[in-house]
Amino acid sequence: MTDSRDLRAGRRALILTPVGRDARLTQTILREAGIDARICPDADSLIREAGVGAACVIAAEEAITPDVHAALARFLSDQPSWSDLPLLILTVTGADSDTVQSALSSLGNVTVIERPVRVAALTSAARTAIRARERQYELRERFAPREMLAAIVESSEDAIISKTLDGTIQTWNQGAERIFGFTASEAVGRPITVLIPDDRLEEERMIIDRLTRGERVEHFETVRVTKDGRRLDVSLTISPIRDAGGRIIGASKVARDITARRRSEEALRDADRRKDEFLATLAHELRNPLAPIRNSLGLLEMAGRSDATVEHVRAMMERQVNHMVRLVDDLMEVSRITRGKIELRKERIVLADVLRGAIETSLPLIEAGALDLTITIPDEPVILDADPVRLTQVFANLLNNAAKYSEPSGRIGITVRRERREAVISIRDSGIGIARDMLPRVFDMFTQIDGSHRGSQSGLGIGLTLVRSLVQMHGGNVSAHSEGMGKGSEFTVFLPISECAELAPPPEVQRPPALVPVRVLIVDDNHDAADSLGMLLKFLGAEVAVIHDGDAALSALETFKPGMVLLDLGMPGIDGYEVARRIRSRFSSQEVMLIAL
Repeated sequence: MTDSRDLRAGRRALILTPVGRDARLTQTILREAGIDARICPDADSLIREAGVGAACVIAAEEAITPDVHAALARFLSDQPSWSDLPLLILTVTGADSDTVQSALSSLGNVTVIERPVRVAALTSAARTAIRARERQYELRERFAPREMLAAIVESSEDAIISKTLDGTIQTWNQGAERIFGFTASEAVGRPITVLIPDDRLEEERMIIDRLTRGERVEHFETVRVTKDGRRLDVSLTISPIRDAGGRIIGASKVARDITARRRSEEALRDADRRKDEFLATLAHELRNPLAPIRNSLGLLEMAGRSDATVEHVRAMMERQVNHMVRLVDDLMEVSRITRGKIELRKERIVLADVLRGAIETSLPLIEAGALDLTITIPDEPVILDADPVRLTQVFANLLNNAAKYSEPSGRIGITVRRERREAVISIRDSGIGIARDMLPRVFDMFTQIDGSHRGSQSGLGIGLTLVRSLVQMHGGNVSAHSEGMGKGSEFTVFLPISECAELAPPPEVQRPPALVPVRVLIVDDNHDAADSLGMLLKFLGAEVAVIHDGDAALSALETFKPGMVLLDLGMPGIDGYEVARRIRSRFSSQEVMLIAL
């Protein structure tokens, strides 16, 4: 008989979240619903309590770190045959992360619940998991080990099938009947190929070959057909069956229907794809009105500053337009990265040169805050194989954040050191710091640090997303650390050091072509942007023609004979790409220079 204390422990929900407040709220909700719940502060506590007894585990997605995942996987793999501990994962909104995908594929009885979650949905899911767990306990108590194993096989939601090595079906559970539509009497004795599409018959030969070698086939995702001819996405786990003498005589197959999961994954991918397309379109459309405003401000500045009020308004407008341009540029950059549109132009560079460029970029912010900047760098040059423009962007972003979130007369420190084959670059500030619960999410897109500081909420929350993406594209990593609010923060970038210590020879410096007296053809369907840019170039002394569509641009090549074409790529009708192809088929780059807008 099972001890009453074990029975109570076996009906508990164990809670694992990275934030104590969330764990306590979840515990309160469950207890008010009559569900005994216990908070586990870490993985060791969770495994220890689960060993005592648990009906289910409720874990926040961000709490399932690689170490926690490994500990759970070890515990679940050691469960007795009757046990299938339910794991409820509270996920963040959006596409499935690698954490969720890995849990679904390797942690067994996983249910995904997207946040924000309603109280009723949470308690309902917990009760369902507990009822399922109680049925497992009933089976454990009711049947002898061999009988219970048979009962588990028969009651499984998955199809559990055994077959001979020549592929003849020997046993067929209710899960197989539910998934494939054949009854046991219809399936037993027939070849397993009745379930395999004609275009995948080679898979069965591969599976039999592996089984005869004593290998196990795990989580093999493929397609099978039902009695009525429908195609199902399934995940197969197939193990060899041995007789008393150890000889392989057949195979057991567990088939899980993953069709709904695949549809959900595809829907999420499609939604993510449409989101990226929307961001790209939004950024492009926002840039359209900014271009003529910026050009007009340039013309006002060149026309003279006789009126102090006009100059004050012009300077104010220029500051705000430049801020808008930076926001839009960040939005376009993150869109390009998520769609794989950015290619690194790597070359052998000195890290100190990149940091010098980043400091020059961020110097206005640093000086405006009267911040004390210190730099510690090794005497021996640190050589990287990297894109200098993109790395400058990374460190300028981090320095800008340090400046924005620091009080006047604060401190910023840059430290560079070598660790084995990595360059470690630390940027530490004495600013407002980062709350502990924000650290796991600080690199997520659109994340904003809460606070009333002058720098908070001043951007879109995508600068650190760009930093992480660009660093990872270089084969590196970036981390954030802070002791809490008011205690400053530190961002550390890890980059691989070049295996070749010698710098490539500098490229031959070529003088840019003079602007005057070049003829410039501007082609843009945005009339204000094209006209204002034309006015600006005319003011600088160029001979300019402005065209608003692709057909007219091609005609103007013969009559105007430009030496330079500024070309909008996204025009209706004949777009800029097609215009560029036709120009290049008739003129070389020495004859006509093409510049994309």
